[in-house]
Amino acid sequence: MCLEGERRYRSDARRGEALRILAAGLIALTTSACSLSYSFASLDIEEPETTASITPKIATVLSADLNEEDWRRAKAALAVALDPQGAGTVVAWENPETTMKGSFTPSAPPFVKNDEICRAFTAQIAGPASHSLAGTACRPSGGEWAIKDIGPLKKS
Repeated sequence: MCLEGERRYRSDARRGEALRILAAGLIALTTSACSLSYSFASLDIEEPETTASITPKIATVLSADLNEEDWRRAKAALAVALDPQGAGTVVAWENPETTMKGSFTPSAPPFVKNDEICRAFTAQIAGPASHSLAGTACRPSGGEWAIKDIGPLKKS
C-alpha cells in the first residue's frame, strides 16, 4: 500500500506543478497583452509604389504634366529666382529624363504681406503643353517659397 500511496502523491505533485506552470503561463500571457504592439499598416493610406522606370505625375499649380522630379527642380529654380538678395534675373530648370523644362523671372521687387516676404513672378513651362504663367509666391522668414496665386500670363 505504501508504494501505491507514494505513486499517488507523486502524481498529485506533478499535476499540481503542471497546474502552477499552466496558471503562471496564463497570467503571463494575459498581462503581457498590454505591452504587445500591433501593426495597423492595413489601416494606413499608402502612397502608390513607384519604380525607377515610371515616375507618376503630380498635380502642381504650374502644370499637370510635371512629375515629382520636375517639381523638385522647378521649386529650386523658383527659390533662386525669387530670392530678395538675388539679381532678379531669369532662372531656368530642366529635367532631361522627362524633357520638361521651364524658367522663372521675378516681375516686381519683393514686398512684405502678412509677415511673409512675397514677390511676383512669371513662369514659362515647356513640355507636352507649353504654359506662360504669372503669379505671386511668399515665404515666411527662413521658410520655403509657396505659390499663393497663379494664372495665365496676360499678354500686353
